[in-house]
Amino acid sequence: MKIKALLLGAIAGTALAPAAFAERGSDGHVNIIYWQAPSILNPYLSSGTKDIESASLVVEPLGRYDQDGALVAYLAEEIPTVENGGVSEDLKSITWKLKSGLKWSDGSDVTSADVKFTADYCMNPEGGCAQLAKFEGVDSVEIIDDLTVTVTFGEPKPNPYGPFMGGQSPIIQMAQFENCTGAKAPECTEANFGPIGTGPFVVTDFRPNDVISMVANDNYRDAAKPAFASLTFKGGGSAMASGRAVLETGEFDYAWNLQLAPDVLAKMAEGGKGTPVSAFGTLVERIEMNMTNTSPDLPEGERGTVMHPHPFLTDVRVRKALSMAIDRDLLVEIGYGQAGRPTCNLVPAPLAYASDNTDCLTQDIEGAKALLDEAGYVVGSDGVRAKDGVRLSMLYQTSTNAVRQDFQALIKQWWEEIGVETELRNINASVFFGGDPGSPDTFQRFYADVEMYANNFDGTDPESYLAQHTCDKAPKPETQWQGENMNRYCDPLYDELVAELGRTGSLAKRGEIAKKLNDMLTKESYVVVPLVDRGRVSAHANSLGGVILNTWDSELWNVADWHRIK
Repeated sequence: MKIKALLLGAIAGTALAPAAFAERGSDGHVNIIYWQAPSILNPYLSSGTKDIESASLVVEPLGRYDQDGALVAYLAEEIPTVENGGVSEDLKSITWKLKSGLKWSDGSDVTSADVKFTADYCMNPEGGCAQLAKFEGVDSVEIIDDLTVTVTFGEPKPNPYGPFMGGQSPIIQMAQFENCTGAKAPECTEANFGPIGTGPFVVTDFRPNDVISMVANDNYRDAAKPAFASLTFKGGGSAMASGRAVLETGEFDYAWNLQLAPDVLAKMAEGGKGTPVSAFGTLVERIEMNMTNTSPDLPEGERGTVMHPHPFLTDVRVRKALSMAIDRDLLVEIGYGQAGRPTCNLVPAPLAYASDNTDCLTQDIEGAKALLDEAGYVVGSDGVRAKDGVRLSMLYQTSTNAVRQDFQALIKQWWEEIGVETELRNINASVFFGGDPGSPDTFQRFYADVEMYANNFDGTDPESYLAQHTCDKAPKPETQWQGENMNRYCDPLYDELVAELGRTGSLAKRGEIAKKLNDMLTKESYVVVPLVDRGRVSAHANSLGGVILNTWDSELWNVADWHRIK
């Protein structure tokens, strides 16, 4: 056994050796295809994903988000926090320190002047910066020394990681862009099409809305990276064509965002040239339970408001039973395949904010029946449960969408199995999500007992997302039926915890509070019943190693680590 173990160890060592002793450019050429074509390589002049992600091969931020949504240092020595002194105790400033020895691709030094210039470039009122929201609340950016800058905010900023974080907010070179500020920004074609950067690649040719040619950056900070000497970024076509180019023909090494039906993608993968990969962010398909009575017998202006509580959904046992009856695994299988996974959380990621709540993952029809028995709802001769003359009969609405109608049909079947009568309704998406205060069919007005849809939040911090469920956010006639708290949930303890989150700077403590808020909505009250965590699918060649799909940042965030598997 010892000899066998030694041999296996030797084999493992041999397999790892090429990666450990790789030289820059030793793996030749790599081909990337996005079915949306880049039109510019300056992320500050475009909010398009294809522009931001292609540019991320060249220009980099101080910090990125990894595949779990965790903050990781890139050009910075470390991520500033309250704990390490990088974020002030009053949460009004954050101090960043650059790694020493960083070079631009032209060989010049990267300094704090470049960092300050980047902020000034985007915040210029005449510049029309596409990423201005990243600098929301910034009062000033002060140079402390050649490698250090301090960003000061006008008010306490518990989440100060807007400026210089992620693919949307990279550092640009002052020497290249200093004559391209304000209204002149779009006019600097040479700089916007070929930025000097710190990333692993350098642009050699850019044909807008078509193809970009790049070579390895000789001044990249890791002498062994990138493994590829050159790169082609092809844009345009369709998700179908991109998928085939990687999975069936092998013409390309990486294809982005394959929005294809699960069976179509599976058939492509049979081509044997590549592998689909999935990654997940915060997009959750869920059912919202209405805490108010929407009976048409009520006067208009009172219907669907807190003036009239729901006749049976106010009982948490009923809401929990409805959740228990659902087979989330089957929903994923029929609806999303590799691009979905069952979830019990409204905030399924990033890891620092995701609860360990898994209670809903196993369907329990008998347990749901027992819970309704305990609540006093008795099955009548028509198979529908009732209590004190109130029948468990519901209207279940969503937008018109093939997958959602499949979900409705299955969930109706499960609910009727536990004695809950269910009427289905689907509404044109432009109406359902339209927000017209005069329409009775919007998801805000919510003239149904339960409704289903999906949404998510920007960035990686869920504070504003969780704050949507405070008492004051309920849509009502006085607000023209606008508001984010669709189910009209109201718990003063929840509101207090949201306020505490807004005062808390510690990342660890923020994670604890967010998990508690998530559990209050999904595990304790069941006013929100999550179903599927919806993800993204891309694909890479079987010969391409090092790919880690990331929905929090550019998909190409770790391209410096990509290599050819021999």
